[in-house]
Amino acid sequence: MGSDPQYAKWPALPLAQHVFTITNPYATRPAQQAAVKSLQDGINENKMAPLYKYLAHPTEGILNTTGETTSASAPQKPAGRKPSAAGMVASKSVSATLPWDEDVYNRLKAENDKELEGFQKEEDEAVEQAGETEIMAAKGKRADFFAKIGDKDKAIAAYEDVFEKTGILGTKIDLVLAIVRMGLFYGDKALVKKHVTRAKTLVESGGDWDRRNRLKAYEGLHLLTVRSYNLAAPLLLDSLSTFTSYELCTYSNLVVYSVLAGSVSLKRVDFKSKVVDAPEIKAILGADGDDKLLALSGAISAGPGAEDAEMRDAKDTVSPLAPTKTTTAVNLTTLGTGSDQPEAELAVDFSPLAQLVNSLYNGHYKLFFQALALVEEQFLTQDRYLHEHKSWFIREMRLRAYQQLLQSYRVVGLESMANDFGVTVDFLDRDLAKFIAGGRIPCTIDRVTGKGVIETNRPDDKNKQYQDVVKQGDQLITKLQKYGQAVRLRGSERA
Repeated sequence: MGSDPQYAKWPALPLAQHVFTITNPYATRPAQQAAVKSLQDGINENKMAPLYKYLAHPTEGILNTTGETTSASAPQKPAGRKPSAAGMVASKSVSATLPWDEDVYNRLKAENDKELEGFQKEEDEAVEQAGETEIMAAKGKRADFFAKIGDKDKAIAAYEDVFEKTGILGTKIDLVLAIVRMGLFYGDKALVKKHVTRAKTLVESGGDWDRRNRLKAYEGLHLLTVRSYNLAAPLLLDSLSTFTSYELCTYSNLVVYSVLAGSVSLKRVDFKSKVVDAPEIKAILGADGDDKLLALSGAISAGPGAEDAEMRDAKDTVSPLAPTKTTTAVNLTTLGTGSDQPEAELAVDFSPLAQLVNSLYNGHYKLFFQALALVEEQFLTQDRYLHEHKSWFIREMRLRAYQQLLQSYRVVGLESMANDFGVTVDFLDRDLAKFIAGGRIPCTIDRVTGKGVIETNRPDDKNKQYQDVVKQGDQLITKLQKYGQAVRLRGSERA
């Protein structure tokens, strides 16, 4: 058993989602207003003077593009000056403002300075009167404080200072994961990649079971942000039954990320076993009442004995226009952990996600396209980790549905396929043409005669395997010849 996680509370990642929502053109006006209020409350509660300046300062803030301020003495932002906001904002073209108040900033900064003086005094007293453990505790408090107020550079430097002076492997891993969260907060993908790799090296050198599982969620989320859905899917899906990283995201968010990554990247057999039939996912997407609470608290885990009734019922799915029972989540942040969470989870309607999974697997393509549109509207456009890749995800999911239908037929009528998907013939023709030209779908479209047909050109797998064997055999013979020459040369040298 390893020690309890340390440095796992800050920064408050939900605040970064609020910044994203404020600048998101797809967010509703009430949602943006609520995000502004929540962000202001978080800044005031946690005394986040550095973050407040980074976001709202009239000349340096990434949000106040128009230089909005409530202070008459504050300078106005020069025209054309745009600070770097990569990773935090959804769109630089959206006019989003966070009111700047010089007096509020000065008050927050004064409170920060006062707390830092207290930390320094505590460290000085520890140096004079106590031991190394007390010194490290004081340094750790200061590092956590910098993370709490949103000072990225100082927080990372402070965590690195503690890292260099501690010899406990579990603490080292926790410190690196804290730096990863700072990178996720500010959308610094290069920083996240570097320290995820660093954390993996530390874990492989002897990390405990809990930290290994926590790292899966961290790495999976990072891979999601860089569009490596095929690598993220197994990590996120494995995290479902052992998830404890509530400082990273809520459990319902993890379910969403796992389902989306698995849907777009897993082969059909794996999609069936790891997504469609996964008890943790079924309990969220298809259950209600006691079953859902059991799933959220971890009582329902993966196993062959899981009931499959929900998925059988999904085969009778009707149009989303008909009244259906919505599936929502409860407050997950109070389950599975005793640590204080920065923010309670809002209710989430999982019904579009459930319909996406069921309709794709069962071949109900018209319902699938409808569910895909709802998933884009409710999840892809509203989440800071999914928003950047939403167009790619929608395109790949359409491709997956096309491939799934066409692999069962040699010839398909274009009009018949368009009816199956609930789209026009012209749209399907244009959409398929892009994938065919890119070599993603092996087929041709013939619209010269009649209403058009699609002829699939299935590759000859046996012939391809034969060619691969011949090619690999030639490479092996070449290597053996080179090896033989090297051996003969060495023999002649010995002679």
